Amino acid sequence: MDSSISFLMNMETVASFGPTPKSHLSLRSRSNLISVCKLSRFPLISFSGKPGKPVRLKASPSHIGDVKENTRTFKEIPPSPWPHHFLSVHVDASEMDMLGKEIEALKPIVGGMLMSSQCVDSIKNRIILIYLLVCLGLMYLFEDEIEESLKVDFENIEDILAGEHDLCTVSTIFWVFRKYGYNMSSDVFKRFKGENGKFKECLSGDAKGMVSLYEAAHLGTPTDYILDEALRFTTSNLKTLATAGASPSHISVRIRNALRMPQHYNVEMVFTREYISFYEQEEDHNEMLLRFSKINFKFLQLNWIQELKTLSKWWKQQELVSKLPPFFRDRTVECYLYAVLVYFEPRFSRGRAAFGYFGDLLTVIDDTCDRYGSVSEITDLVHCVERWDLDCLESLPDFMKTVFKFTWNVFEKCQSDGRSEEGLSYNVQSFLEEFKKFMRANLSYAKWAQSDVVPTFDEFLAVGGAEVTMYVSIACVFLGLRKNAREEAYEWLKSRPKLVVAQAARGRLMNDMTGFKDDMSRGYKANAINYYMSLYGVTEEEAFVELKKMVRDLDKQINEEILLETKTVPRETLKRATGFGKMVVYSYRNGDENFTFPEGTFKDHITSLFVDLIRL
Repeated sequence: MDSSISFLMNMETVASFGPTPKSHLSLRSRSNLISVCKLSRFPLISFSGKPGKPVRLKASPSHIGDVKENTRTFKEIPPSPWPHHFLSVHVDASEMDMLGKEIEALKPIVGGMLMSSQCVDSIKNRIILIYLLVCLGLMYLFEDEIEESLKVDFENIEDILAGEHDLCTVSTIFWVFRKYGYNMSSDVFKRFKGENGKFKECLSGDAKGMVSLYEAAHLGTPTDYILDEALRFTTSNLKTLATAGASPSHISVRIRNALRMPQHYNVEMVFTREYISFYEQEEDHNEMLLRFSKINFKFLQLNWIQELKTLSKWWKQQELVSKLPPFFRDRTVECYLYAVLVYFEPRFSRGRAAFGYFGDLLTVIDDTCDRYGSVSEITDLVHCVERWDLDCLESLPDFMKTVFKFTWNVFEKCQSDGRSEEGLSYNVQSFLEEFKKFMRANLSYAKWAQSDVVPTFDEFLAVGGAEVTMYVSIACVFLGLRKNAREEAYEWLKSRPKLVVAQAARGRLMNDMTGFKDDMSRGYKANAINYYMSLYGVTEEEAFVELKKMVRDLDKQINEEILLETKTVPRETLKRATGFGKMVVYSYRNGDENFTFPEGTFKDHITSLFVDLIRL
C-alpha cells in the first residue's frame, strides 16, 4: 500500500521515511528520503518560543495552583514592541470615504484596459498589466475580469509567445499563468539556452529579465528541471548585478529584495509597499496606475489600523499579562500581521478579527505546552478541551484555569460575533474539532520533549506538523469565507489534502532548523534536527543539509499540488490555505525567529503597513 494512503487511513500507521535508524545515510541520494507531503495527518503554524535570559519564577497559589514543584525555570521572552501604540491611534472616517470614492472612480478605467483587443501584442500587454495589478496590490478589485481574461488567453498561449525572445516578457507571462493555476509548460524557457544546453551568458546583464526569470523559477514543480537550472543561473548573476553598481539604484534594491524574499513567498502587502516605491522610479510608469495603487494602499492601511485598534483593546481587556506568569509571548500586533498576510482585502474584516483572536490563543497555548506546563498539567488541559465543559476547571491548577477560560472566551467571542451570519456556528464547531486535534498533538509533543523517547521521523513530522498548527490555523482562516465557501473548504480540509500536508511538513522543518540552537540550549529535545541526527547517525551539519533539501522538495510538491487542486478546488479556498503556508516561509526563510524576536524584520514590516502611511 502506498505510504500516503496508509498514513491518511490511520494516523498511527506511519509511512516509511529515511534510512533505517543508525544505518549508513548517503547524503547524495535523496530518492529514499521524501515525499514528505505523504507524512502528516495533523495541522501547522508554529509560534514556537525560543527566548533569552533564564529567570526563576517562584510559584504562588495565585499563579500555579496545585503544582508539586515550588519553582519553575523558563526563559524570559522579549516584551511586545507595541504594548499601547494602537490603543490611541485615530482614523479619519472622512478620509477613508474620500479615498474609497476615488478608488471607485478609477476602477472602470483599469477595467477597460483589461478588455483590450485580441491581437497578440494587446494580449501580451494585458497579461503584463495583470502582473502589475498583482504587484501594486490592485488585483482584488478585478478578480472576475482577470479570471475571464486568463482563461481565454491561455488557450492561445503558443500563438501569444511565438517568436517572443524578451526574457522579461516570457518570464512574466509564465509567472502570471502559474500563479493563477494554469500549468504553463516550462519548456518555454528552452529558447533562452545556447547550443551547449546552458542559459546564454548574454542574458546575465539583463537585470529585469534576470529578476523575472528568478521569480518564475520559484513556481517550479518536481519535473520542471529547467527551472532548477534557471534558479541557479539567475541567483548567481543577480548577486553580481546587485553589488556591481551596473544597475540603477532602484533596480538594485528590487534585486536585493527578491534575493531576500522571492515574491512567491512574500507577504503580498509587504511586497506591494516595496514595489510601489520601485514602480514610481521606473521611467515608463503609468501615472494613473501609480496614483491608483497609492490611494488603494492608504485606504487599506486606514482600514487595518482601525481593526488593529479594536483588537488591541480586546487583548488588553483579557488581562492575561497580569493573570499569568510571564512565560508567554504578547504578540497581538504580530498575529494581526499574519491575518493581513492571509487576507488583506477589506471584505475579510471579520476573518482578520477572528484570526487575531485565535492567533493570540494559539500563541498562549503553544507557550503553555512548549515552555511552561508539565505533561500532567497539559494532559488535564487537553482533557478539558476534549470535554469542552467549564465544569472541568476544578481539575486544573490556577494558571491552567486562566488558560482554559481564555480558550473558552475566544471561541465564545467568535461565535457571538458571527451569530448574525447564517452557518457560522457550524463552522466554529468545525474549527473546534481541529483545535482539539491540535491540542492532542501538543500533548504528544510535550511527552517527547520531556522524555528520552525518540519517535520515528515521519511520526515526528506528523505530530510536529500539527503542533506547528497548520491545519488548525487554516481552519481558522476559513472562518472568514462566505457561508457556502466555508462549508466546502472545511470538507476539503478534513480530507487532509496533500497540499496542506506538505505545507505542514515544510513548516515543521523550517521552524526546527531556525530554533535548533535555542531548543538545545534549554534542553528541549523535540526538534527535527535533533531527532534526525539520533535516528540516522549523522552530524548536525549533515542533518541541516538534508532537511534543507527536504524543504526545497516540498516547495516543488506544493507548487505541483496547487496546479492539481486548481482543477477542482475553488481559487478562494486555495488562496487562503496557501496564504497561511506562505506565512511560515515568510517567518523562517532567512533563519530568523521573527515572531518570538519581532524587533527586526517584523517590526519593520509592521511599521510599513500599520504605522507609516504611504504618501500620495
